[in-house]
Amino acid sequence: MNSMDSVITIVPFHEEAQIQQLQDAFAGRGISRPEGYFEKCFRENQNETRYSFIGYVDGQLAGCAHLKIQSDYPPFQEREIPEINDLNVFPAYQRRGIASKLFDEFESVAASRTGRIGVGVGLFQDYGKAQIMYCKRGYVLDGNGVHYDNVRVEPGEMVRVDDDLVLYLVKELNKD
Repeated sequence: MNSMDSVITIVPFHEEAQIQQLQDAFAGRGISRPEGYFEKCFRENQNETRYSFIGYVDGQLAGCAHLKIQSDYPPFQEREIPEINDLNVFPAYQRRGIASKLFDEFESVAASRTGRIGVGVGLFQDYGKAQIMYCKRGYVLDGNGVHYDNVRVEPGEMVRVDDDLVLYLVKELNKD
């Protein structure tokens, strides 16, 4: 089927049955998450400290992402900037606009709260598509430099280049 004919649906993570759907979808693609991760996300969605959305293409789970109302990143904590976190669109479903639709949902939530939103992005090539998308959507560097596991990397310091080496970006949202 042509991807143009596909039906993309974005739904909130509010049903307990979605926990198992997410676990199975991630495990089936070799993407590991800590034990109890999706249960924790579900609870946080219930108490509105996290907003998670799941993307489906033609009824098939295609990915998900989260908006943490209180970021683990200190500069976002200080400015009360919610952070888009753990964006995953499975490779077979990429380049169909799913990530953009997830971002639309998060930006809507954040616009009604603080008028700002943030995201961290990895620095190696695997994050290239995300880096480009964030810039196209109007996210700009927050000016705090590179961080490793939410701690600023100082000049001359040696760190591992992995998923925890991140630059953070922020976007000012128009309040309507």
